[in-house]
Formats: sequence, structure tokens, C-alpha cells
Amino acid sequence: MSEQRIAIFPLTQVVLFPRVQTPLHLFEPRYLQMAEHVLAGDRTVGMVTVPPEYAADMQGDPPVYPVGCAGRITRSRRQPDGRFHILLEGIHRFRIAREPARPEDQFYRVAEIVRLEDVYDSADAPRIGKLRAQVIEQVRTLVGRSRAGRGIEISPASFEALDDLAFVNSLCNALAFSSEEKQGLLELDPIRERFERLQALLSFRLAEISTPAGPDPGVIH
Repeated sequence: MSEQRIAIFPLTQVVLFPRVQTPLHLFEPRYLQMAEHVLAGDRTVGMVTVPPEYAADMQGDPPVYPVGCAGRITRSRRQPDGRFHILLEGIHRFRIAREPARPEDQFYRVAEIVRLEDVYDSADAPRIGKLRAQVIEQVRTLVGRSRAGRGIEISPASFEALDDLAFVNSLCNALAFSSEEKQGLLELDPIRERFERLQALLSFRLAEISTPAGPDPGVIH
């Protein structure tokens, strides 16, 4: 596979998925520089997640998980004070091959990446169809039990415009999982396995909130 060089944006709590949009607010000088350079080029940024144990090292170059998601800036607005508001749309997953040294006047990190494909085997379609129905029912139950979700109607029709990849990635992004859980979902190549992991995480969350002292599910971020 050919490698591509890309600017990377490490965060602790954001995991981007293909075909999902994420708004971002840029204010650090290195990421303002990154935005200027990227907007003048192909508008592509690689979102990568910093493991929680390195969250205190964010001012430097902390380690990141090796699998991330490339996103394209579809909207950008620069504020009078120089900050940026951008909307990033996930394009494809990638694995970091290496981080080359950068020039002294370049503040943001870059990586050489290898594109990863989301594998959809047609033989998995019946299994995915069953999992999709189960996930919708689980989300409906969680939303119904959440204080914030009262009055929200969830049904298969709510998601019928989404194909299986967009469906599973949208829920992986939107549901209130930890960054480690979302990273684990992102790293799965076969779509069937991503559905299975999502269904298992939702089952655990339902079991957790069914205990007498269970927390409010806080379903959606």
C-alpha cells in the first residue's frame, strides 16, 4: 500500500469515524498554523486519539493510538482573534507508519499513513441486519431511560436513510462511550465486528443501568 503524509491533530476525547462530521474549535498556535496550511492545500487532517494515561502531556507530543481517521474540512470560519471553527467530515481510517521529523518553523505534527479499508463482506449481510435491529432496540431502550432522552422517538425509520457503514459509525460516534471504547470500535476492520462490538457495549450499558444504583445512561454526547 502507498503511504500518504498528513497533518495530525491529537486529542484526548475525540475519535473521528468515516462519514461522520465533527465540529472543532482551534485556538492553540500550532493548530492555527495547521489550519492555515491545510486550508491552503487538500483540506485534510488526520484525527488521532491520545491514550488517557498521557492526557497530562498534551502540551508536548504525547503518544497516540496508531489508528486514526482522516477528515476533510468542509466548513471553516476564522474569528477576529485568529481562532478557527471548522467542520471535519471523516473520509477513511488509517494506520500511522511513522512520524517524520518536522522543520523547526512547523509547530504541528505530521505522519506518514497507510489507508485502512472498512471491510463489508456480502456474506455478513444477514448477520449485520439482525445486529442493526438489535442495536436500534437497545438505543431506543437507553434513550427511554435517560432523563435527557425523554420525548425522543427511536425506530428503524429514524435510520432508514443510512446504509450499514454510516449507521454503525454514526452511533459509534454519537453514543456516550469512553474514548478507549470508541478507539476500539474504530480499529475494527470488518463492519460486522464493529456492529458486534457496538451491540456488546450497549448490552453492558443496559445491564449497568438496570442495577438499583445504576447511573443515568447519558446516551448521547
